[in-house]
Amino acid sequence: MEKSVIVLIREDFRIDDHPALYAACREGKVIPLYILDEKTSSYPAGEAKKWWLHRNIEAFQCTLQSINGRLWLDKGKVEEVLPEWVEKTNASAVYWNRVYDPEIYERDRIMAESLSSQGIEVKTFEGTLLLPPWKIKKDDETPYKVYSAFYRSLRKEEIPSPLPSLRHLEVPQLKEVGMFLEDLALLPPIPWYHIMESIWDPGEEAAFKRMKSFIKKSLHDYAEGRDFPCAGHYSTLSPYLALGVISVRRIFHTLIEMENKPVEPFIKQLIWREFSYAVLLHYPDSTSRPLNEKFEDFHWQTDEDGWEKWKQGKTGYPIVDAGMRELWATGFMHNRVRMIVASFLTKHLLIPWQKGAEWFLDTLIDADLANNTMGWQWVAGSGFDAAPYFRIFNPTLQSEKFDEDGAYIRMWVPELSQLPNRYIHKPSDAPGEILKKANVHLGVDYPYPIIDHKAARRRALEQYEEIK
Repeated sequence: MEKSVIVLIREDFRIDDHPALYAACREGKVIPLYILDEKTSSYPAGEAKKWWLHRNIEAFQCTLQSINGRLWLDKGKVEEVLPEWVEKTNASAVYWNRVYDPEIYERDRIMAESLSSQGIEVKTFEGTLLLPPWKIKKDDETPYKVYSAFYRSLRKEEIPSPLPSLRHLEVPQLKEVGMFLEDLALLPPIPWYHIMESIWDPGEEAAFKRMKSFIKKSLHDYAEGRDFPCAGHYSTLSPYLALGVISVRRIFHTLIEMENKPVEPFIKQLIWREFSYAVLLHYPDSTSRPLNEKFEDFHWQTDEDGWEKWKQGKTGYPIVDAGMRELWATGFMHNRVRMIVASFLTKHLLIPWQKGAEWFLDTLIDADLANNTMGWQWVAGSGFDAAPYFRIFNPTLQSEKFDEDGAYIRMWVPELSQLPNRYIHKPSDAPGEILKKANVHLGVDYPYPIIDHKAARRRALEQYEEIK
């Protein structure tokens, strides 16, 4: 009798280069099963990520139907729900692509042992990264703490070719219908996500379309242009990678097959993602504790007023406010701006990086525990290979450099849109007649800066000296 294999779908909503699905398809009838488990993860998905999850489950259902498959849905604790499905479907095997969230990874290890002890075949696969996160180590078998060395080591490795896209699934006849997508209750009760709907198309086809458009239109200028939020020379692939709608191996191999294209700057970003996952695997406490132990003694501030104004995009620093408003409206923020707003929170306001990291996980559709943790620890200065703590971004200078004509600010802070370029980066320096002509009433239409940059920089450096 041909065996039935449950493929536990995680953040891998695709049929192209899906190792677990591919293996199951070659060995028997396939039961793709997604179990919504909001209790186990280190970070329950925020409202924006839930919306994105709903849309991509919906798209994945259609994709599976196009190859004679279907996606079964359920919710609850995976370690409880999955064995019930094994029993009621008479499945003899369970396959999944590994997830490296520390709590999920440990739960999966225990679950695999339990299933195996009951005679159920369990196989796990690498479907998230170019290489498993334990693969790249130093000669003494310790993990890398410096990105550049990690990058050089990984680039010497052969990256497995992506598996072909599935064309047909054999599925068993099951009486069990599972849940409907609506039963997962992922969509917010109030439909505030209309801007996101207009920007982000879910599903594999959309992901491939974005990849091809980026390679054709922007890859050549990526190295020089990626730091400019309105230049458009960045990929916007991170939301698709975050849910595994496209495979990183597929992106990597598509890039290296390009002729006469400067691919290495973008490949370095893919490998930074690999480095983030390696750090998360080897240092699971890094999601809440600084990798640099000196920062255990750092005197962070409790500034609820500053925190609320930062979240709402009302700090009086236009580039910071533009970024925070883009995040709220679109579930996304340009990477350079992410660094600016994170630096402002941790070094101007001295609010703990962990709090900012939690907010990003709650509001980003590309929320990714490894990348997010690494990014925040890097900016705060508390991580491995981090930006030095004493490197404190001046948000006004950053704005003048990377949004010279104020296009990004005008888009997201429209109350400043009539200010001339000279003053749009720092409205508080504008003469009264300029503000009046631009219909800007500081303290009414737009706030004064909530903190002085020079004073904030001095305070941050004093705090740094204390832990040195």
